[in-house]
Amino acid sequence: MGSLAKHFRKFLMKHARLRVLVRKVHVKLKESRYRKLSKGTKVNDKLAIFETFMGRQYGCNPKAIYEYMLTDSRFDDFTFVWVLNDAEKAKNIPHLERVKIVSHRSDDYYRYYAQAKYVITNSNLDYGIYKRPGQIFLQTWHGTPLKRLRCDIEIEHGNALNSLDEIKNKNTLDVVRYDYFISPSSFASEKFTSAFDLKSLGKEDIIIETGYPRNDLLYHFDDAYGAKIKAELGITDDRKVILYAPTFRDNQHDGAGYTYDTHIDFDRLQRELAEDYVILFRAHYFVASQFDFSKYKGFVYDVSGLDDITPLYTIADMLITDYSSVFFDYANIKRPMIFYMYDLDEYATGIRGFYLDIAELPGPIIKTEDELIRTIRTYKFQYDEKYKRFNQKYNSLDDGNASKRVADILFDQGTVS
Repeated sequence: MGSLAKHFRKFLMKHARLRVLVRKVHVKLKESRYRKLSKGTKVNDKLAIFETFMGRQYGCNPKAIYEYMLTDSRFDDFTFVWVLNDAEKAKNIPHLERVKIVSHRSDDYYRYYAQAKYVITNSNLDYGIYKRPGQIFLQTWHGTPLKRLRCDIEIEHGNALNSLDEIKNKNTLDVVRYDYFISPSSFASEKFTSAFDLKSLGKEDIIIETGYPRNDLLYHFDDAYGAKIKAELGITDDRKVILYAPTFRDNQHDGAGYTYDTHIDFDRLQRELAEDYVILFRAHYFVASQFDFSKYKGFVYDVSGLDDITPLYTIADMLITDYSSVFFDYANIKRPMIFYMYDLDEYATGIRGFYLDIAELPGPIIKTEDELIRTIRTYKFQYDEKYKRFNQKYNSLDDGNASKRVADILFDQGTVS
């Protein structure tokens, strides 16, 4: 982001009325651009477009659905488009040989959205895009919610970027376009319905309980796959692998973007754990570019820049997280988890709040670094009844076949034969 744009954004964060006006104008301008670029185009029944986190990644549920489609002969004559902002990186990604690559908000981005019969995304779509007759929009989302989302956020003033009214208005702009919304459980369905205000918007019936396609891999990998992932990361010894994947904080923001304080002394971790462990550090994409672990080479591996976290689960002997939804997915492989919630009281009451009782979490909740190090060393893990109840409630639909279920629902409507 340029210096001038950054200063302007900081200014808008302090002036809510002007911010609302600027955003309204911005949406209108984007809608006008979309209308102009889509003029004269027709919806192509054999064209599907995929987008993950506004073009930042090739991953998550859209990736899993897309890669399933590559194996299904029904889609042999489809044109596939991926929104990826780094076109050079895309050249080195397997499975993208037959794909058209467009960058977020480019002219081609809008042109292909106007033509695509099937639109698959895991986050907000650009607000300038509106649904055309004959199109099918699928929202896959990107995790079972622990922390409150969108219209369920109860903090008086919203979050660092938006007031509560702004959150609700942006939610409406987004949700009215969707025909289907993936859910991994009845619990998630209930929370999504509330958080995305589906009932009020007449969209309550768009939820499809299929399980999460991105978790299919967790039911099909083997030791050889894990060895391949370790080799790609340069992990060559037999030390145990800890995946540390914290989320961002709504209250850590400098006006131009989210910031994050890890609350971990990596010097100390290296002294006390490096003989037996390596750490894969995976930051939320909002803050992924803010860390330099070069001094911990061979002990801390910064994997924040990898597009897809799911392969990392397969090699992680233990997960450490806080309020990120990653633990729901990781639970599918029944391995130990530690919840490092150093700011639990503040987060629960003053930042987001939770959808579930944290007493359900299938692992110890830790609040201090001393306790964290001690627990890593001494944790005697068992896949016990509490862990089993957790998976039964939140992951019972994950079985390795969610991508197929989603594809069948989307595409077996007479279009594909």
